[in-house]
Amino acid sequence: MEEKRECGKKKQIQLFYCAESEELAKKVAEQSHHSIQLQSIAWRKFEDGFPNLFINNAQDIRGQHVAFLASFSSPGVIFEQISAIFALPKLFIASFTLVLPFFPTGSFERMEEEGDVATAFTMARILSMIPKSRGGPTSLVIYDIHALQERFYFGDDILPCFETGIPLLLQRLRQLPDADNITIAFPDDGAWKRFHKLLLHFPMVVCAKVREGDKRIVRIKEGNPEGRHVVIVDDLVQSGGTLIECQKVLAAFGAAKVSAYVTHAVFPKQSWEQFLHSNIADGSGNQFAYFWITDSCPLTVKAIANRMPFEVLSLAGSIADALQI
Repeated sequence: MEEKRECGKKKQIQLFYCAESEELAKKVAEQSHHSIQLQSIAWRKFEDGFPNLFINNAQDIRGQHVAFLASFSSPGVIFEQISAIFALPKLFIASFTLVLPFFPTGSFERMEEEGDVATAFTMARILSMIPKSRGGPTSLVIYDIHALQERFYFGDDILPCFETGIPLLLQRLRQLPDADNITIAFPDDGAWKRFHKLLLHFPMVVCAKVREGDKRIVRIKEGNPEGRHVVIVDDLVQSGGTLIECQKVLAAFGAAKVSAYVTHAVFPKQSWEQFLHSNIADGSGNQFAYFWITDSCPLTVKAIANRMPFEVLSLAGSIADALQI
């Protein structure tokens, strides 16, 4: 009886998605206990390459709660998704939620000299212009945004909801055979500021980059990794160079083993290859016991499927919960 009452409270949501996010969308629907139904868009193109889109079942979603699962993996796919995102709220829907797990321009928010273009601010302005639905402003769900101040980039016509993938990591760490010997390491002060309050019951190591001539070297700023299974935690990885340097210094100071977690595994130019266990024997790999990522970057997930040390912690259940807020 209680289960029926709980089920009755859940919103019924029509979830659209881009082509890249199809697998994640299916997992979200599976995790929703029948409260989320998948809908589709025909992602066609004209001969000149511009989008020729069609929202299927447009009449049937009137009065419904609607969501869109986006993946802005490259500039080339953003425009077609923005076109669909701007069209959906105008179809007389009850509410609209945009789920953008990875806010991709987030590492380009700094204005250090005249002429720099803050693309993170530009993207936030674009998303703040999404038309209102009958239920009011769009809700925007983002995971582990790169710079905390970016939450203030969004205008009053959108409601940003900032989520984190750290609960997935905590759940996985509890399953490890050495769960009582975990120390968390942060590659810099930024990562510590972002995550340490979510990981307070673990011993911590904080690293820092220091200049030695023309090089930037990673050093341990505080904490002791000796004899511990040290898990490096950060919001995203690009080339992976900082993680590799952290692993080296932690191992040099006696860490029993080193693992890593990042919410967003960007890995341009297949830079994930240097972490593969299969590359260790010839000296080109860097030894991580585990490398946990989420499925916020679908193209990376597809590329590294079943390759050690990578393990994907899916955001699907968290997204399904966020859509009920």
